[in-house]
Amino acid sequence: MDLFDQLILFVASFVANWFSALSGGGAGLIQFPMLIFLGLPFGVALATHKVASVALGLGATIRHFRESHLERRFSLIILGAGLPGVVLGANVILRVPSHIAQLALGILTMGLGLYSVFKPRLGMEHTPRNLDGAKLLAGMLGLFVVGFLNGSITSGTGLFLTMWLIHHFGLDYKRAVAYTLVLCGLIWNGTGAVVLGMIGTIAWDWMPALLLGSLTGGYLGSHFALKKGNQWIKRAFEIVTILIGLKLILS
Repeated sequence: MDLFDQLILFVASFVANWFSALSGGGAGLIQFPMLIFLGLPFGVALATHKVASVALGLGATIRHFRESHLERRFSLIILGAGLPGVVLGANVILRVPSHIAQLALGILTMGLGLYSVFKPRLGMEHTPRNLDGAKLLAGMLGLFVVGFLNGSITSGTGLFLTMWLIHHFGLDYKRAVAYTLVLCGLIWNGTGAVVLGMIGTIAWDWMPALLLGSLTGGYLGSHFALKKGNQWIKRAFEIVTILIGLKLILS
């Protein structure tokens, strides 16, 4: 790639990951289509985007660990339930047509944003629930499904984790986004990147600009989210989910 293309990649990656760190997901709305637009085949763009998205998780982790609300037991629940889904999804996605899944994902993603819009108090207060018994098992099943989507579909699946943590487990937006960015952005996406790298192809020469944009965008977006609080994060979540849903449906 020449210097101009690297600059385009950096700007697109920074903007995508800034919004993603603020809203709890959605970097693929800009970053993944940009890779295809610049000439990468679908499978290569998918694997390359997955690797770059790990830098989002790293940038967010650096910022969130300075004032972390993450609890060890709940983090292990998210990882233990979600990682098997990530591995399964990453192994499935390169073998199936994507247009039907993309349309369904677009409808579901836009539905998340509209659901949040019509629930003005959703995610405004931290009231943990469903952390034992049958309700915990139901929550872990939901985490597995979200993990499968994360491993298989490129755009906005972190938003599903954010909403599931709020809706089922009672987290507020600030804590849900922190869990999503650190655990999904860093560990889920890292696992998906390893699997896709083993069975697919990664465009390593595209990585410097993507990694720099993801790392700085993730850090600065997380910083902005922590400073502004739940109301700003909620509005960003709603805007990003509705835009991603429309983009997936129309494309």
